[in-house]
Amino acid sequence: MLHSRYQWKIANPKQDTVEQLSSEIGVSPLLASLLVNRGYVTPEAASDFLDGDKNLDGLHDPFLLHGMEAAVQRIRTALEQKERIWVYGDYDADGVSSTALMIRLLTTLEADFGTYIPHRSKEGYGLHRHAIDLAAAEGVKLIVTVDTGISAVDQIAYAASLGIDTVVTDHHEPPAVLPQAVALVNPKLPMCNYPFKGLAGVGVAFKLSHALLGRPPEEWLDLAAIGTVADLMPLTGENRLLVAKGVERMRVHPSPGIKELLAIAGSQPEQLNSIGIAFAIAPRINASGRLDHANRAVDLLITDEQDRAEHLASVLDLLNKDRQKNVEDIVSEAIMKLETKIAASDGAVPDVIVLAGEGWNVGVVGIVASKILERYYRPTIILGIDAEKGTCKGSARSIPDFDIYEALLSVENTMQHFGGHPSAAGMSLLRERLEDFEQGLNEYAAEKLLPEHLIPVIEAETECSLADIPIPVIEGLDRMAPFGMSNPTPQFVFRNVKLQRVITMGKTNTHLKLVVEQDGCVVEAVAFGKGALAEYLNEGDRLDVLAESSINEWRGSRKPQLMIRDLALPAFQVFDRRAPEASAEDVERFRKKSENVLACEPSQIAVALNQTTLKVSQKTLAQLPLWLYDEYSGIQGAESRQRHAEPAETRTLFVLDIPDTAAQLDKLLAECPALENIVLLYPASGPSAQRLSEPSRERIKTIYVELRRAAADQVSEEQLVRHLARASGCSIRMIRMTLEVFEELQFVVRNGVMLAANPTPPKAALDSASAYRKLQEAEAVERMMLGPGEDLGTWLAQRLQAVRSGNADAALSFSLS
Repeated sequence: MLHSRYQWKIANPKQDTVEQLSSEIGVSPLLASLLVNRGYVTPEAASDFLDGDKNLDGLHDPFLLHGMEAAVQRIRTALEQKERIWVYGDYDADGVSSTALMIRLLTTLEADFGTYIPHRSKEGYGLHRHAIDLAAAEGVKLIVTVDTGISAVDQIAYAASLGIDTVVTDHHEPPAVLPQAVALVNPKLPMCNYPFKGLAGVGVAFKLSHALLGRPPEEWLDLAAIGTVADLMPLTGENRLLVAKGVERMRVHPSPGIKELLAIAGSQPEQLNSIGIAFAIAPRINASGRLDHANRAVDLLITDEQDRAEHLASVLDLLNKDRQKNVEDIVSEAIMKLETKIAASDGAVPDVIVLAGEGWNVGVVGIVASKILERYYRPTIILGIDAEKGTCKGSARSIPDFDIYEALLSVENTMQHFGGHPSAAGMSLLRERLEDFEQGLNEYAAEKLLPEHLIPVIEAETECSLADIPIPVIEGLDRMAPFGMSNPTPQFVFRNVKLQRVITMGKTNTHLKLVVEQDGCVVEAVAFGKGALAEYLNEGDRLDVLAESSINEWRGSRKPQLMIRDLALPAFQVFDRRAPEASAEDVERFRKKSENVLACEPSQIAVALNQTTLKVSQKTLAQLPLWLYDEYSGIQGAESRQRHAEPAETRTLFVLDIPDTAAQLDKLLAECPALENIVLLYPASGPSAQRLSEPSRERIKTIYVELRRAAADQVSEEQLVRHLARASGCSIRMIRMTLEVFEELQFVVRNGVMLAANPTPPKAALDSASAYRKLQEAEAVERMMLGPGEDLGTWLAQRLQAVRSGNADAALSFSLS
């Protein structure tokens, strides 16, 4: 049984509402269900969402933003008086695109201007006094911030003391005390009544450009789209229009920089969408500010020279590859630190994960935080330590039910600076305050976080079948694009699809490709990053899949395809790890490797074995719950160093030896009501000296004939067993169990350890002996347990079902057939 990684939250729209909407606006029921899920339940609302605002007339008046009038007046004054202006930006993709847009604007307005973006690792986020000093030395009279500045109270006051005015355009959460700037333009200001609060930094810069030009600058919509998508802003309201039109512009008229970025990422402009911005463009732009200086990315976005664009795109791509390697290294080190913390806390994961390390590049700590959060599903803060300065700079990422900005407010006295959103933030603090910082956050989280908040959830639109997603339906779903925050790519649940083929992809087999079938409909599916699941899947398995639908285009052929986000195999599974060298050491290796896939935590496993294997492997298995096969009671719990077997908890059972009887196997299965997986770890062929032969009447008769000849007079049991084994070619174990049959039927007479053939045996049917039935069962169990893996898996599943239903005889009859 493979568990889904997430809890699936599946929407359940009212079917009559879906059917009515589908009929009224002429869309597929699947598209109608999406519209209903997202609140567009009337034909008017749904049609407006799908087809409304085809042009920029749907944009709000920029002067509805608080402070816009004052900002425009001050910039126009600077233009009229030929004052030197500085654009002060940020180093992420939103800040870079905002800066690039303002460069385009001020160039168009023929302004005397310069730009400044702080170095991420050397300076950090926000306005800095030394930069303001440079501005003053340069004769700057006006600083216009983009994507920053709303928290810069002291810095803006300092600029004013030097005769420099400041216009702040930002979109971050405003603090309680606001800076005394000439103008504050931020839709999140409490006094701002702008209809849409979700603008990115570049969105606010776009609105400023609109106000100054007297028209929305369509030629810079590509920049607005990049910053909005990259900064994970909601793709609803105005952002939906900005991104849709920006993507459209990049498809038809990509700037040299965008064209080259897409080329180096292996994409074509005409195929670009919001997902392409997120995965092809944004990471490379961000890499500039993370590992070098963001000015390179700004230059790429504003250049009109093809050769320069090609060079800069290549540089950014190399930086992005370095960034990926840097992230991998820090993630590995961070996990080691965290696991040490967890071990010291008796296995408890902190409510808020705070990890810091010397030499960690502060330009990538946000990505590291995202990866740690994904693995442990806790709010996570990763900080790079500057040992010389004794300071830390970091980034936070949070889960949906925990506002990390509010959490940071609760410990603001431990930090030098912080800012951000409910889901992400940045901060700096002295190293000596790190312990207080971590302790305070966890005390705050202990009051706010509930157990249900710590269960990762993934949302799906509805359950459907593979036949519900032909190409025309998938194309219809694209009418809901652009997809992103608050308008996610539609995801669907497909139940009980049959796995026809499973292969891995990529140089290191990182990815998974499946072919699945349902009611005759066959679809290919891709699961990125899930290649490790291949060894737990077999052809014929029945899967539940949560996936996005897409269209695979290759050499003129177009067919539906699933992009799998999560999957589950809800049925009982048997993992065949039988091999000549299989041993007890394989238990822990398998357990650790599969802990995140199967129910393989130490408290959820047990080991079944016989006394001989226990004696040999007792040290290896000392920490594990054990079940011993027992001739009389079937199975019994064995003492281990730390714990007894707890059958009610057992979800994964490791079988190191074949049970001697069907009764032992049935008792084992019955004692584990929650069993999900059986892992077979005994030698594939079994010791030849112990193998049972099929107890046919002919074979039993042959052994009996030889017994009459060899034991006409009394002979020791051991001598007789060895002789009969040689004469018949059967194993010692087979001969011993056959002698038990003869003894029960009074075909032999025992005198202590001596045996002799009964010269006048009674007439009796062979199958009247319970020992014979026991031999039949033992041989059948052994034959199945050493048989082909597919047959064995089916047999064990049927036997488990029969035991649970109280009909073990049915399972036994299957094995004897």
